[in-house]
Amino acid sequence: MRRSFLFLGTSLLLFTGCNLSHEQSAAGEEKTPIIPDTMIAKHYFSGFAGAHDTYNAISYASDGKVYYVLSSTRYDVGGQFYCYDPLLDKTEFIADLSDALGEKAEKYIAQGKSHVEFYEFEKKLYFATHAGYYQMIDGAEQMPLVAPEGYKLYPGGHFLYYDMKTKNLHDLATAPGGEGIITMTMDKDRGHLYGLTWPKGLFLDYDISTKKLKNLGPVTRAGETQLGTDNFRVICRSMFVDPRDGNVYYSTADGDICYYNPKSKVLDKLEGVNLRLDYFGKYDPKDAGSMGYNWRKIYWYGPENKAYGVHGNSGYLFTFDPKIRKVEIIERITSEPSKKSGMFDQFSYGYLGYNIDKNGVIYYLTGSPIYKGGERVTGLDKINMGAAKGLEYIHLVTYNIPEKKYKDLGPIFYQDGTFPTYVNSIAVGANSDIYTLGRFMYDGKEIEDLVKIILKTNI
Repeated sequence: MRRSFLFLGTSLLLFTGCNLSHEQSAAGEEKTPIIPDTMIAKHYFSGFAGAHDTYNAISYASDGKVYYVLSSTRYDVGGQFYCYDPLLDKTEFIADLSDALGEKAEKYIAQGKSHVEFYEFEKKLYFATHAGYYQMIDGAEQMPLVAPEGYKLYPGGHFLYYDMKTKNLHDLATAPGGEGIITMTMDKDRGHLYGLTWPKGLFLDYDISTKKLKNLGPVTRAGETQLGTDNFRVICRSMFVDPRDGNVYYSTADGDICYYNPKSKVLDKLEGVNLRLDYFGKYDPKDAGSMGYNWRKIYWYGPENKAYGVHGNSGYLFTFDPKIRKVEIIERITSEPSKKSGMFDQFSYGYLGYNIDKNGVIYYLTGSPIYKGGERVTGLDKINMGAAKGLEYIHLVTYNIPEKKYKDLGPIFYQDGTFPTYVNSIAVGANSDIYTLGRFMYDGKEIEDLVKIILKTNI
């Protein structure tokens, strides 16, 4: 569990994981008054009191339901898989991931998380699992080298799918070397799943038809091992497939754009283009406190035959055309208050709540500075791992690609005046309903669970 501390006046705020925990209500301090023209969010308790931070693992499916995974940090409890039915306004438990994969009974360290969204194909939701229980080794979170008494070491993350017709989970393959799967994409046309593992950053290619898994090796030096050395590199958290040729693209902290050619079965760097742009900022690729020059989230956009991505630290939206090998800056899509402040957002890796809907509208849940007494609340100057440097609000920003129109829809608050934190996921439902996973107080304890954002305006 990553932790850092920040003093604000006489109050101590505890930062844990990849965003800032909002401690005011727990400490009995005054809640933030809801300001005009804000969006109200409704939070749900799905039934898992141990729910921890979730990244990416929420998607809207063709059956009209929202599927999501709540993370577990325990070695004996797996990630909890749920769905939400908007028509009934009700959540439903599907499975404990470790139990469904047969590993709970065998007493393996649990499949505590999913760090990827769901990819739907033929009424099946394809996704991957990751570990949620770690040990601190040489100052960094790593996969345990010694299992708790009576348990076996983590067996590796899984590619798997959920059949929406039969309501069963099916295991496909296990990552080698006890690695979790932290990044995933799918080529639906060719029937392949692609993943990057954690902490070593191995590139995986799973062929659904042949049921064979290929390990192409590390994509970026030692990945997120060997902290403090020249070999440390933060692993890319988002990949995309160019449907025209099946090439899979990912970035590196050094700013290289790399790809996997499924025909040649080779990983290679794309020459003549990179992400080392002045607008993104200047980074030391071996620094663990940022994603470096990596893009944070990226999607293929078919109408223009190019990808739209966001650089996490700077918040700049850009396009990438792999055919002509060109990266082009569009504009900064941080919140309006962040733009005016001229500063980066507080979360050192940037936010993952980024998606493009069928109409070409980008939805982005991103940070916004908090001002007290006219002064911007600042956080830590530097942190050693991906986490929040300070407290900030969450805004919903949209960018309409066809109309080239940016809009900040404002901050998001719960009905009691508190606001979501640990927000690093998004699902866009019917009628542009927005869903995410965020933290809030429940029964005297702070947990992370499903959040529905109620829009007050048309996109």
